[in-house]
Amino acid sequence: MQPIFVGDVQGCADELDHLVDRARGEFGDRFELWLVGDLINRGPGNLRALRRVRDLVEERGARYVLGNHEVALLRTAAGLRSLGPRDTLGDVLSAPDADEWIEWIRRRPLAVVGALGEHPFAMVHAAAHPDWSLAELATRAHRVSAHLGGDDRADSERFLALDPELDPERDDLDRLTRCRSVTMSGRWTQEPPEDDTRPWHEEWARRDHGYGIVYGHWSLQGLHVAPWLRGLDTGCVHHGRGRDGMLTAWLPDPESKTPFDLPDDHIWQIPAARVYYDF
Repeated sequence: MQPIFVGDVQGCADELDHLVDRARGEFGDRFELWLVGDLINRGPGNLRALRRVRDLVEERGARYVLGNHEVALLRTAAGLRSLGPRDTLGDVLSAPDADEWIEWIRRRPLAVVGALGEHPFAMVHAAAHPDWSLAELATRAHRVSAHLGGDDRADSERFLALDPELDPERDDLDRLTRCRSVTMSGRWTQEPPEDDTRPWHEEWARRDHGYGIVYGHWSLQGLHVAPWLRGLDTGCVHHGRGRDGMLTAWLPDPESKTPFDLPDDHIWQIPAARVYYDF
């Protein structure tokens, strides 16, 4: 099987269709999709993208982790936030089967772990704590997923309403889906690095954990190919905002024992079909 890791789609359903069609043309049924989250919001094709991915999850075992925009959808549906001017979640929230989508989304994992060749790895949307081992990352993500995806939706909504500064597991949810920068002590922020912060992955890499991370979330950073790291958000939905947007995928060699090694040109980039919004 050829694994295909896909960066943030954000409602760019045309580009996602293009990528899946290309995969089928090159690999037939011998591929598996891994999506780093933020499948929805900002672009116009949220329901199309969700339907395509749900079919791939249910029929072909695709993996899809939650991003900050999925969390935003859950919080909006729970009445914990209002739609902002750039949100395009209305098609999901007003759909006749909106409740079914909320139920399906809140049961998606926060992290998926596996192995590529001899390299263990995790796929998350945004970041991991610099000190987390792979086992701790998986355990913490599982605990958060248990809160979000339990049998009682009201329990999930109560968890989403918690103050992250007062609840460590609620803070883990935000770190996994929103973090970009950290201090040397590990405190995180969603902002790009400033004087007293560094990119989260720089601090993480200094610990030499021995596992890889595939992630998205950081379109302004762009494609990030580094030892043990593949950052795949290249801002497809932001095309025309001073840059060219792409939907990016990483296709590690399934025969390689060390696929996180460099150099690595196993990258597909699908150009954005059009400009999606103008502000």
